[in-house]
Amino acid sequence: MNHSAPRRARVRAPELTGKGGWLNTGDTQYTLADLRGRIVILDFWTFCCINCLHVLDELRELEAKHRDTVVVIGVHSPKFVHEAEHAAVVDAVERYGVEHPVLDDPELATWKQYAVRAWPTLVVIDPEGYVVAQHAGEGHVHAIERLVTELEAEHAAKGTLRRGDGPYVPPEPEPTVLRFPGKAILLPSGNFLVSDTTRHQLVELAADGESVVRRIGSGARGFTDGPADAAAFNEPQGLALLDDGSVVVADTVNHALRRLDPATGEVTTLAGTGRQWWQGSPTSGPAREVDLSSPWDVAWWRGRVWIAMAGVHQLWAYDPDGDTVAVTAGTTNEGLVDGPGAEAWFAQPSGLAATPERLWLADSETSALRWVDADGSVHTAVGTGLFDFGHRDGAAGQALFQHPLGVTALPDGSVAVADTYNHALRRYDPATGEVTTLATDLREPSDAVLVGDDIVVVESARHRLTRLRLPEEAVKVAAVAHRTRRAATEVAPGRLRLDVIFQAPAGQKLDTRYGPSTRLLVSATPPGLLLDGAGAGTELSRTLALDPAVPEGVLHVSAMAASCDDDPANEYPACHVHQQDWGVPVRLTEGGADRLPLVLAGMDEGAEGVEGAEGAEEAEGAEEAGESAGAGAAGA
Repeated sequence: MNHSAPRRARVRAPELTGKGGWLNTGDTQYTLADLRGRIVILDFWTFCCINCLHVLDELRELEAKHRDTVVVIGVHSPKFVHEAEHAAVVDAVERYGVEHPVLDDPELATWKQYAVRAWPTLVVIDPEGYVVAQHAGEGHVHAIERLVTELEAEHAAKGTLRRGDGPYVPPEPEPTVLRFPGKAILLPSGNFLVSDTTRHQLVELAADGESVVRRIGSGARGFTDGPADAAAFNEPQGLALLDDGSVVVADTVNHALRRLDPATGEVTTLAGTGRQWWQGSPTSGPAREVDLSSPWDVAWWRGRVWIAMAGVHQLWAYDPDGDTVAVTAGTTNEGLVDGPGAEAWFAQPSGLAATPERLWLADSETSALRWVDADGSVHTAVGTGLFDFGHRDGAAGQALFQHPLGVTALPDGSVAVADTYNHALRRYDPATGEVTTLATDLREPSDAVLVGDDIVVVESARHRLTRLRLPEEAVKVAAVAHRTRRAATEVAPGRLRLDVIFQAPAGQKLDTRYGPSTRLLVSATPPGLLLDGAGAGTELSRTLALDPAVPEGVLHVSAMAASCDDDPANEYPACHVHQQDWGVPVRLTEGGADRLPLVLAGMDEGAEGVEGAEGAEEAEGAEEAGESAGAGAAGA
């Protein structure tokens, strides 16, 4: 048997360092030397990023299948200030069911050493400690699975593969009534229904907000209809009460809408297939035949169930009369752009609240409060874009939130915002255009329910509902403003060459059977930054013209490529779509870069760009370290 494998670039993997230390290891601190002999997959993630959460779910099957040869290490690399808090990372690891070691890297030390450009990024290290692949974005696990199989065979033959149990040590479970609850509604009975997200259940609480009336769902991850004790959810979030008394559930990780009959406890599926929506999939049709993507909240408005489709930065709607779903607003591009629904951009819409005239939404990644009019047009009340956030009251034009996840309509026409990463409840008054703070010292509030003159807040990271009296006047807090930690890329004004680098994974080729298999879409915030080069095309390279009069902004780049198995004997080859969205902050500087390279999919020579790596001379054709510094953020 010939165990030889194609030669890969061999770049020594930099050491893993993080000021926050290790989680899920029983307090053991690891080095790469401790993991020698295992195939190591580094997952650079941050817990605000929906793309990162998708990758966590993609990795579960690979981890289970290769448990004795593969060690997945999450490298938590924060975007928001709150995400740099160690306690918040501890919470997120439990909240999202991360069952592998996590290195808390609040200062982005390891991120920089590996020249990571985007959230999420996966890096594969072979059993001898060399980087052999790097993939940015989601949807690459099929390629990594193939590489892992090759590495297992190669290093088993060489005697350098070490099998056995991994370093993961599960934390002790906490005996709380709720565990990281997501959303809540008030039932006609006066009881509360809460999505107990981490335990994959719905919990009905008595009017006191504490006493458990019943639990709905088996408590295990799954996608099963049936009675209350047998039905299964997967990290449910949003809830909406319909006119017939039934409840719609945003079953987030199942990419589905479920229906609960409170009278019987029976759970059925309204919409979704259980598969995640990808570019090219249908965007309308029979509800149970169309894929969805991480629905985070739902609201009943104007005869339809509106869906905050966080996974694709859109609003969708379910029409019960026709039993259909369809996109209602958003292009799938991530950002903050107002206008007609078909042209608007969102960034992980995560909270909805309906009034007769408006549908309010918390647009979490732009730290924005927005609304949709009856004609479908989209407007922004508070928020300026992907990279500005903080805690500042005052006029809406200069007020700041930090990753809000919930919004609640109040009787006077104002709205309360669950300002999640500021641990606060805020209020926006459309009549005055002012933002005030209603309460602080909450812990990751994710939703709120109006109950008479009180407001009941879902304190997700305190695992409880907290009742507050709506005050006459807002609490004043000191103003704090932030920008994201990721530095802007300095580029020269005038001509900028944009190159999206794509190489089909080993054993695949570009799919050109039905025309061009690649697509590139470019735009900018502000739009005036781009004098030329905006729009869609099929070439993955393009020359942009940047206006010297616009000192800084964000380039929005969306690229897609389709590849299929390269086996002439296979009549029905498996095909895959590789997609990545980047929001690239740029600053125009004389002497700045005149080329912006972005990597769409990992290559076997994917070690290119690793900084400070021993043995870098072995990497053929590797880019200079830092050449594309700051370029690209998937889902950020």
